[in-house]
Amino acid sequence: MPCTLFIADLHLSTGRPDITAAFLRFMAEEAVHAEALYVLGDLFEFWIGDDEPSPLHRQVAAAFRACSERGTPVYFIHGNRDFMVGRRFAAEAGMTLLPERRVIDLYGEPTLIMHGDTLCTDDAGYQRYRRITRWRWLQWLFLRLPLRRRIAIAEGIRGRSAQSKQDKMMQVMDVNQAEVERQMNAAGVRRLIHGHTHRPAIHDFTLAGQPARRIVLGDWYTQGSVLAVGPRGVELQSRAFEDQS
Repeated sequence: MPCTLFIADLHLSTGRPDITAAFLRFMAEEAVHAEALYVLGDLFEFWIGDDEPSPLHRQVAAAFRACSERGTPVYFIHGNRDFMVGRRFAAEAGMTLLPERRVIDLYGEPTLIMHGDTLCTDDAGYQRYRRITRWRWLQWLFLRLPLRRRIAIAEGIRGRSAQSKQDKMMQVMDVNQAEVERQMNAAGVRRLIHGHTHRPAIHDFTLAGQPARRIVLGDWYTQGSVLAVGPRGVELQSRAFEDQS
């Protein structure tokens, strides 16, 4: 049966080899049989530039390339942790970089896909941070810093982000329903797929008098999370991690 797969929020890093192992197994055993694979951001815990000589990055790129060479195209939308993944890595991985919002046809259903952080408009502090970090000139300057300095900056941002999350109410970090409806209306769709919030669920609601659906991908902190979409419908699935001991 034809199937398109979606994943997000793996936050791959050297500190979590169990997540990396689960991802590589998913790529070798499942993704290669799909009609397409969409990665909706935060594949990596952080990204400091395509020039970082990371064995983990090379592993991931090789897995994507093997998948695409066997006939499954791989598409990538940047997240808030890996928004600087660039064309050099994409070329190495054989994947296609997409804009932050894209409408795709999923078996006859126009569907809006995105990472999802732009939907969290109640978190004004994060939205301000997001606008600043997307400034092209700032990214240009950052990429010209020594690797060691970039790593230190990324670690500092991660620490402040963790503390900020502890201080915020969960409602603030979730999506704003009015913004969800605004973006779906602007795209002319009745189905939205996104990640970012780490709250896997399928939300049915009414949009302009018509049935609508928002599908949220899960993170990979304690188990794998995969959305499978086919002609017969959608299914949020989980994948148990193998014991690494």
